Amino acid sequence: MHSAGEVAARDDDHRADECKRDAEPFAPTQPLAHHGRRRQRLGISQSAVSHAIKSLENELDVELVSRQHAAAALTEVGNRLLTRTREILGLLDAMTQEASAARGLSEGLVRVGSFGPTSSLKRLPAILEAFRSRYPGIAVQIDEAPDQEVRQWILERRIDIGFVLLPDNAFNTVPLAEDEMVAVLPHCHPLARRAFVTPADLAGEPLNLSEQCAWPLVLPVFAAHGLAPQVRYRMTQVLTILGMVESGGGISIMPEPALPADVARTNLQLATVALRPAIRRRVGLRDLARAAPAVKAFIEIARKSATESAK
Repeated sequence: MHSAGEVAARDDDHRADECKRDAEPFAPTQPLAHHGRRRQRLGISQSAVSHAIKSLENELDVELVSRQHAAAALTEVGNRLLTRTREILGLLDAMTQEASAARGLSEGLVRVGSFGPTSSLKRLPAILEAFRSRYPGIAVQIDEAPDQEVRQWILERRIDIGFVLLPDNAFNTVPLAEDEMVAVLPHCHPLARRAFVTPADLAGEPLNLSEQCAWPLVLPVFAAHGLAPQVRYRMTQVLTILGMVESGGGISIMPEPALPADVARTNLQLATVALRPAIRRRVGLRDLARAAPAVKAFIEIARKSATESAK
């Protein structure tokens, strides 16, 4: 025979398990309307996602999703509860990983936000290789977006950690690297032979800027010199920008690590010139005081990778 207290405890555990199962489809790493991506991540069918969210609504006795239009949209209370849901699931994941850590940290998931070529192309491969070698059973999920969107993902807890531009007082951060910006010009441009160029030299040139890499850093430097740059295009793809510059469609300013390993050896007819005053950006990872063990392990390997790269 079980006491009434034991029965009640089992009932509470059962309800908690049900609530967690129903909450998981409600807290995707992508926006709620992306049903296809959500069910692919969870490995369940479209109807199962809808059923789980409906069950959660019944459990909480509120409407979380408005179904009046073709695309599902969160209600006001749904928006408020979404962040809480992610926090709860994050803590549950951390508990699971703490238990896994006691057994040797053999499983888990790390969700990483990356803002562009510098972090994805130059930083991540070495970090991921070292992480997979040491923790082969831990999955790593990478999502890319501009810096501001990565910051928003962090705030909404859609990702565990993210590459961010420093300084960033909103988060605890782990500095990883410092990138220097360079001017990128057609190889036949009059300024291409200079040892360096200044904002005044570039003020009259049409600029093609990367929204992730350069936009937040370049404009303030020009403004500090009383200049307004002639921005022609804001783009997201580095190779597109380089193609525009090569064809004579203006110049660019971007982090040197975002460029091909050796511009001079590529087929692109481009030249890079240093900037004076120098424009630098610091890149780091958002740290979590209450991070799950797998996340802490990823941060530690990223820190070691940055130290080795700086040698």
